[in-house]
Amino acid sequence: MEKDLNNSICKEAIFEHIYNKYSKDLYNYLYYKYGEQFNPNDKAQDAFEKLWSNCKKVTLNKAKSFLYTIANNMMLNDIKHQKVILKHQHKHVKQYTYETPEFLLEKEQFLERYNKVLTSLNEEQRVAFLLNKTEGKKHSEIAEMLGVTKKVVEYRIYSAFNILKKELQGFKIK
Repeated sequence: MEKDLNNSICKEAIFEHIYNKYSKDLYNYLYYKYGEQFNPNDKAQDAFEKLWSNCKKVTLNKAKSFLYTIANNMMLNDIKHQKVILKHQHKHVKQYTYETPEFLLEKEQFLERYNKVLTSLNEEQRVAFLLNKTEGKKHSEIAEMLGVTKKVVEYRIYSAFNILKKELQGFKIK
């Protein structure tokens, strides 16, 4: 029976079901945890390729944790690589716009404050908050993704929102 479970991921129909079930959530998790600059979609796809390559070694009930672990490790490796590149390279980007300088300054200042407050949140609060408010995930879906209870997710989102509201004047979310 154990052997059948190990081999079952190698069946295309089951692998396709796993892909359809976890691909979007895996992408969103990587996107909210690390941002767009590290290509979360590519990392999610690479994680599924590794799952397919190791389908005989991974059981069906361990597929989700395997995907998240592999994708997370690939992101961390990319971050380390980017740090090395940035250490040896200077970027000068010129941006031209037709918006008023006052508007640009206000926008830049708010974004800086918003990002600063977001980065000051602990990782659990930030991930739960962004998955809920940006992606529209339900608390139960986030709880399943992160492997915690629904109450923990509710507390993380509530505390993140309170911190943002306290630190940013006029911050409102519908």
